[in-house]
Amino acid sequence: MSGPLNGCRVIELAHIMAGPVAGLMLADMGADVIKVEKRDGDDTRRFVPPTIEGESAAFMMMNRNKRGIVLDLKTHGGKRILEKLVREADVLIENYRMGTMEKLGLGYDALAKLNPGLIYCEVSGFGRTGPYAHRGGFDLIAQGMSGLMSITGEGPGRPPVKVGPPISDITAGILAAMGIAAAYAHKLKTGEGQKVDTSLFEAAITQTYWQSAIAFATGASPHAMGSAHPLNAPYQAFQTADGYINIGAANQANWERMLKIMDAEELNEDPRFSSNAGRIQNLSALEEILNEHFRERTTGDWLSAFEKAGMPAGPVLSITEMHQDPQALARDMIVTMKHPVAGDVKTLGLPVKFSRTPGGVEKCAPLKGEHTIEILREIGLDEDAMRQALEDGAAFAHK
Repeated sequence: MSGPLNGCRVIELAHIMAGPVAGLMLADMGADVIKVEKRDGDDTRRFVPPTIEGESAAFMMMNRNKRGIVLDLKTHGGKRILEKLVREADVLIENYRMGTMEKLGLGYDALAKLNPGLIYCEVSGFGRTGPYAHRGGFDLIAQGMSGLMSITGEGPGRPPVKVGPPISDITAGILAAMGIAAAYAHKLKTGEGQKVDTSLFEAAITQTYWQSAIAFATGASPHAMGSAHPLNAPYQAFQTADGYINIGAANQANWERMLKIMDAEELNEDPRFSSNAGRIQNLSALEEILNEHFRERTTGDWLSAFEKAGMPAGPVLSITEMHQDPQALARDMIVTMKHPVAGDVKTLGLPVKFSRTPGGVEKCAPLKGEHTIEILREIGLDEDAMRQALEDGAAFAHK
């Protein structure tokens, strides 16, 4: 692998999403990520349908660029193999319930004795301290407890709505990768390892920066506003003659530019709308007036006019439409991989570009136990020891 983290070895003892997102980010940036699965595999192997030639689409999305080994950490042999892996690793990622790794004798204190330079990243529902540390966590729970579901949806009086994707899982994985990268920079300077601890709860809380700022200042909790922004207007979706368009008139210059394009400059003379504060206070009335204007022309007509004037605007695309968008394609955000079973499989690309050390997607997700033999050889097991590990059930290799 190329990429800025080339030479960094990561042991991923994580399943489903948050921990694997962290591993995915590091792998895309060049780290050698070894995914350690339990005997029956990561649970996302059973997140089906859909499948492609029998392979879970969910698993393939989350685990590209990684090598795969299967170990039974409840066996003596499985633990010894993991310890050998840890001795030569820079990072270990785990997202088990609190105390699980310690019960196995594989917690941070034990592994740091084997490798003082180890960066040990824990991704959990609520973090490893505080009154909720013992609780398990899921994205839905974190979204609700963070306040996100109270500010998502059509508006006051409507049922709570979660953000469509598992945003706390994904954000926790990104935060974990950021924390690991920072700890790795420290290790390169000092040789010291450390623990990195983040959670779904904290990840979801970080998504409330604007709404928390409002609540801190006013003492009142913001409410759901559909697609509108709590601090700028108009900054939302409007209905056109044939669909919807997103408008980003988030400052006075863009507001006035938008009115000129729409031939509605008289609205700037209306004291309700002449300033951003007024537009926020009178948002319902503004929405009604602007929707009447936008419904006069198609989305394509409006987009063409706004683009010519340099006005921020965009269509509301479906996921499949996004996959075909020329900008997404130009930025290598849609990538095709060759899978040994599923054939050509599309995945999402690396969202960070590096001018000197480019990362990217180079390998498909591993078959269960695909690299077990390869990795056991790397850590020094001879043929007899490998055969014994497989016969004892300490390890499993794909055949």
